[in-house]
Amino acid sequence: MSTPVQKLFDLTGKTALVTGGSRGLGLQIAESLGEAGAKILLTSRKAADLEEAAAHLQERGIDARWVAADASNPADIQRVVDEAMQRLGRVDILVNNAGATWGAPAEDHPLEAWDKVMNLNVRSLFLFAQGVAKASMIPNGGGRIINIASIAGLAGSMEVKFIAYGTSKGAVVNFTRTLAGEWGPYGITVNALAPGFFPSKMTRGTLERLGSERLAAASPLRRIGDDDDLKGAALLFASAAGKHITGQILAVDGGVSVVHAGG
Repeated sequence: MSTPVQKLFDLTGKTALVTGGSRGLGLQIAESLGEAGAKILLTSRKAADLEEAAAHLQERGIDARWVAADASNPADIQRVVDEAMQRLGRVDILVNNAGATWGAPAEDHPLEAWDKVMNLNVRSLFLFAQGVAKASMIPNGGGRIINIASIAGLAGSMEVKFIAYGTSKGAVVNFTRTLAGEWGPYGITVNALAPGFFPSKMTRGTLERLGSERLAAASPLRRIGDDDDLKGAALLFASAAGKHITGQILAVDGGVSVVHAGG
């Protein structure tokens, strides 16, 4: 007996932890999961931003709460996992969105900046996934992990100087595939979204330097991402509609990665 499609995408009764969830792509994904019925716990560094984001979600009828923490700090990550278990009871969906970038030519890239990007963009994903899996997903027989990669992890670039960022997002791609293989027997799916250019605090400098019109022109769809473009893909990976999808990397980029080998 098949399941009605609306029920496949329904997250009523589910819980989601969204890292880097106070703005940008993380908040967009939190909106999607919350509007589908999930209870949301947001985390990022700044309490004021989180408070504003949670209020925004609550205005949309979403059960949202928050906890401030630094995702580059392993002790803070464990504290978030512990609070998620206390406040939500379980974590069904983990969205690993927290990240950072750093623009510098490879020959002059500071080691401190390299470590900052790697710790936040790669190590924190591993620690959040490990913590949530051990505390909730493995004991409860399943879960959904959605990692936020980037088209910067799918190809190099001649113009945009992002050696650490691109390397970190390439690591996220294979982290996703490797974890999907290992944790599939636990009923945990692990997938990644690879966004192209979306307006955000992180991409502001690139957008100002290159211009949104130029970036849009590089896309087969002649546009950059907007406030809705990650919602459907995230909901697919988070819901029963995606229960037979794991280890996949979905570029949400207007087709840029199809026609360009790098930027």
